[in-house]
Amino acid sequence: MTAHIATVAFLGIDCRPVDVQVQLANGLPAFTLVGLGDKAVGESRERVRAALNAIGLALPPKRITVNLAPADLAKEGSHFDLPIALGLLAAMGVLPEVELAEFVALGELGLDGSIAPVTGVLPAAIAANALDKGLICPQAQGGEAAWAGEMRVLAPASLLALVNHFKGTQVLSPPRGEIDQEAVGHLDLKDIKGQETAKRALEVAAAGGHNLLMIGPPGAGKSMLAQRLPGILPPLSPAEALEVSMIHSLAGSLNNGRLKRSRPFRDPHHSASTPALVGGGAKARPGEISLAHLGVLFLDELPEFQRQALEALRQPVETGAAVVARAQAHVRYPARFQLIAAMNPCRCGHLDDPALACSKAPKCAQEYQSRISGPLFDRIDLHMDVPAVNPSDLSLPPPAEGSAEVAARVAAARLIQTERYAGAKIRTNAEADGQLLEEVAAPDSQGRKLLTEAAERMKLSARGYHRVLRVARTLADLEGAEHVARLHIAEALSYRRVVPGRNPLMPT
Repeated sequence: MTAHIATVAFLGIDCRPVDVQVQLANGLPAFTLVGLGDKAVGESRERVRAALNAIGLALPPKRITVNLAPADLAKEGSHFDLPIALGLLAAMGVLPEVELAEFVALGELGLDGSIAPVTGVLPAAIAANALDKGLICPQAQGGEAAWAGEMRVLAPASLLALVNHFKGTQVLSPPRGEIDQEAVGHLDLKDIKGQETAKRALEVAAAGGHNLLMIGPPGAGKSMLAQRLPGILPPLSPAEALEVSMIHSLAGSLNNGRLKRSRPFRDPHHSASTPALVGGGAKARPGEISLAHLGVLFLDELPEFQRQALEALRQPVETGAAVVARAQAHVRYPARFQLIAAMNPCRCGHLDDPALACSKAPKCAQEYQSRISGPLFDRIDLHMDVPAVNPSDLSLPPPAEGSAEVAARVAAARLIQTERYAGAKIRTNAEADGQLLEEVAAPDSQGRKLLTEAAERMKLSARGYHRVLRVARTLADLEGAEHVARLHIAEALSYRRVVPGRNPLMPT
């Protein structure tokens, strides 16, 4: 007798349907599992055997063969435990296969028959809904699956509870989708005294989704500014929340299956490897740039990161996707993140202060900043020098304007961009390109003249030229202006840096 149970295998955030085929045949007792599974899949035989024993059932003395079809698709993870167990129960006649055929199942079994949480429940639920099927998943992740749409979701705590539900002796209540209401506790810009120019650059970056690099001595407030960026960003829209939560579901970082509404803020240590940042590893997992999708990736002490890891960011910054290529897999993860970076001007950090600078200045600054390649510098929209805070500023009262006031202006600018790009597959000015950018950010005659002259003098690349236009469009949106003017172009050019450590507008 052969039973069929539907489940999925993950390839990035995409789900591939897998047919779990369980056959009971006459012959010497054996339990064989085939279908290109990894070690976790191979070990499911013992977990399934123990879970069935825990509910008072023993495997029949037959030759048991479990095939995970298609057989040439690599299977990874422990979520195949539950569909294998359900296939055995259907083949043994304990559960009706006709009813099980209406569901996609995934879950890890404990030795006591409990069903433990697994990664990827939300993408699996969306895939099941597309197949017009229901979903069977662990109880702790039922709320996560409920966000996939109008579908039937069974979220039992144990294998016995699921068997009793199909037998009619117990009813499993449908789970309810919940939003992560945990207090985020965003830090306020009122805590920062002085640094008004840097605050302005932070507001522009938030309004247009632009990348930002802050260069300044230690203690100038670069990290404080970056940590307050989430407090002025608008919350995720429902569609964005679902998109972000799918990635975090695969990473296993959703809070009790609750949907995320706040934008991610990731700040990896500078010792992070290339797979940790971009994604990859033995199982091609999402990296920090994907976990920061539609949020912020903060890289503090930028030159201290491995050169190879930083260079790997160049393509995702442009395309908004991380492609992990392996011999047996080609995985693509969304990675439309906002890069916020901070660095000292040199190793000692006091390049502009002769009293504190080391004896190697300014050569040490050239060596230190040369760790960041020119192409990566060119992909950053806003370059901001953050000087040391004046001690007299520290004694002043807190500024009157805080994160709430700035967030209101950012939200208004983002709303303008949402309406402007309603027909395109982009969200912010930072994503605009090509003919669309020329149409929405076309400056007036004076602005065009200034941009052309500055581009020649600063030797801007085509990428740099267009990034100036994007920033200028954001500056106009913050003012509610319909057209980009010369003043917007001038301010956008002031945020542009060509050679690290040198003002491009100063004569050489």
